[in-house]
Amino acid sequence: MRLKRAPAAVIASLMVVGALVVWRMNATSTAGEQHYSAQIRRTEHGIPHITAKDYGGLGYGYGYAFAQDNLCVLASWVVTLRGERSRYFGARTMSDDPIEPTRNIASDVYYKGLRQSGVIQRELDRPAPHGPTAQLRSMVDGYVAGYNRYLRDTGAAKLPDPSCRGKDWVRPITAMDIWTSVVDTNRTESSTRFKEAIALAVPGGGTAAQHSAPPKKGAKLVGPGSNAWALGRKATRSGNGMLLSDPHRPWNGISRFYQAQLTIPGVLNVSGAGLYGTPVLQLGHTAGLAWTHTTSHAQRYSLYKLTLVPGKPTRYLVDGKPESMREQKVKVTVQDAGQTFTVTRTLYSSRYGPVLANEWTDKTAYALADVNAVNLRSASEWLAMGAAQNLTQLRAVQTAYQGLPYVYTLATDASGTAYFADASVVPNVTDALAARCRATGGESEGSSVLDGSRSACGWGRDADAIEPGIFGPSRYPTLTRTDYVANSNNGPWLVNPSAPLTGYPRIYGGGRTEPKLRPRLSLDLIAQRLSGADGLGPSRFTLPTLQAAATTKRNLSADLGRADVVAACRAHPSLTATSGRRIDVRQACDTLASWNGRAGLDGKGAILWRQFFTQLGIDHPTSKDQRWRVPFDPRQPLTTPRGLNGDSPAVQHALADAVEFFQTNRIPVTLTPGAAQHYASVPVPGCTDDEGCFDRIDPSGDLGNGGRYDDIQDGSSLMMAVEMTPTGPRGRTLLTYSESADPTSPHHADQTALFSRGQWVTERFTESEINAAPGLTTRTVHN
Repeated sequence: MRLKRAPAAVIASLMVVGALVVWRMNATSTAGEQHYSAQIRRTEHGIPHITAKDYGGLGYGYGYAFAQDNLCVLASWVVTLRGERSRYFGARTMSDDPIEPTRNIASDVYYKGLRQSGVIQRELDRPAPHGPTAQLRSMVDGYVAGYNRYLRDTGAAKLPDPSCRGKDWVRPITAMDIWTSVVDTNRTESSTRFKEAIALAVPGGGTAAQHSAPPKKGAKLVGPGSNAWALGRKATRSGNGMLLSDPHRPWNGISRFYQAQLTIPGVLNVSGAGLYGTPVLQLGHTAGLAWTHTTSHAQRYSLYKLTLVPGKPTRYLVDGKPESMREQKVKVTVQDAGQTFTVTRTLYSSRYGPVLANEWTDKTAYALADVNAVNLRSASEWLAMGAAQNLTQLRAVQTAYQGLPYVYTLATDASGTAYFADASVVPNVTDALAARCRATGGESEGSSVLDGSRSACGWGRDADAIEPGIFGPSRYPTLTRTDYVANSNNGPWLVNPSAPLTGYPRIYGGGRTEPKLRPRLSLDLIAQRLSGADGLGPSRFTLPTLQAAATTKRNLSADLGRADVVAACRAHPSLTATSGRRIDVRQACDTLASWNGRAGLDGKGAILWRQFFTQLGIDHPTSKDQRWRVPFDPRQPLTTPRGLNGDSPAVQHALADAVEFFQTNRIPVTLTPGAAQHYASVPVPGCTDDEGCFDRIDPSGDLGNGGRYDDIQDGSSLMMAVEMTPTGPRGRTLLTYSESADPTSPHHADQTALFSRGQWVTERFTESEINAAPGLTTRTVHN
């Protein structure tokens, strides 16, 4: 494979973030002979500030601090990544993947296949920027050594977290575990969602693989989302750049964020948050630059329809010539009913990627081409971004590595410039290629299914792309402004309504489609702040009004339709439910009329509205025109649809059904978020994405269980508001679920209590700020 080098000008600009050095080493080494040393200072709420003289020491301190807080989560995930869950937890129980759980046996086959395929090691053997940089390799080895040092010093039998204390599956980790975790993180929006279809594929198996068991009743699996605003000098009262980061992630498991500051004096100083199991910070700020991410709408994969050789379901035709699928035997150890045995399965792959169980007949099969199948560039890119000091350096880093897996980037710097880009890895499928190569019956999740029988239907090549098959930087949807750019998972089109982004390939997603309620609310919050119409004082943003605007607990669906529903139930105090029962809705009507439309802890009517709006199913495509008085108009994307049609039988039935539910379960219609929503016994405000809430939360479980949901499972995670002043950053942060997953830790829910009360943490970035922290603790760790 011919590799493209980054342009010389780009490499030169990267000297500010460290040279790209070729360094080969054994990825499973724990680097036990290397000397590591780091200082770990912890400020309020246990936030670690880690300082070391080199990258290895920095990783060592980071790994040690993380293990102190969250060892059990990563220990369990390492069992998953090694394909050993069936050995320790049984084949039939569900895996610990918080986004895409599946039966352990399917999970084990998938991950064993990944580890044994050798693709990760081959990528590690490549020089940077294709393989990891020397700095990143040192970080990973140090992280592994630091984690293992804490485990060795504490001992599995004496771990504070009861969830893994004394368990035989708690073992030292290796660098390969971390590299596998990086690859798996990058596959979140692609292969990870096909784990079962890959693991259970059988020649001629026929129907699509289904999840072995449904999730818990009432649970809702929510993929990554986020809000982000980058404000330029024209949008702020000070003229400084500001950034709001509000990623929406699972509140449990490996997909949580860990907040930290990482410093090598004179080399690196970055504060922010990193995903568990990845020893870099994915979002945050340096002294001069702040950035964050939201989930991109771009497709990360293509499905290729294979035409099989008659009578030979593991051979397929390309340009009329037969090719054999590659077969990989995978053995999984299973413990069940006191017996240990081995299960052997075969994984099948084509020139495009793994063959799926979905619709594998005697004539056709489908293969998954994943643009992030083995992408390690992302971690090098994030580490380098953590040393960038302005937007010019940020762009240079992204051009050099081209490794961001599935996210948009929004950023600002001390110049007061705001920047948006989909600088992520996207398959090079132009509109022309998609049209030319669309397979018969080929649509899946909005993505075209391509014809795998023609080699001309393979992904294209761009001259400026670091790898063949991906779009180069010249194709990225980008926007630079001095007022603002914003994204709440609404595609590139309306990043700034004054300058709509168009003309990019359809595979980047979004287009001129109806934005959902949360993106509409996001842009409305900004517009009201810029005009001063939100009641927060004079127009434009300050750091306090940035925080306030982001945490209003507004519910846009209620803003758009509550008055109509109240008018309808005033006119019809008795409504017919779907069951046929007549329901007295007068008390519910009074409750909605007196509710202020906010999802604060004391919002009487907020949970009733959620039950009604969910029951209404407003996203059902066949009934939208009946439910909104004013339907969506692409010429007015931010103000339509609006006004619920209270005369519609669908609206009246939904209200009657909601009230009937409350009556049947003996739940007061005045139930508040503070009574219904909790995490670790802390009441949690907020409402859901479907309702059109900005700083959203997504509870799980059945409200009928005593009028209380199960603990929050998803929503806002690390909220960060930062102003980039000429003298340095001023930040406010809030990690909604707190630093530690250990229920015995004092930092298990301390920030959750702040979230409940609407408070933030004043960030400590400079040496003087850190050293002035009350209760500061300092520890030096070394091997």
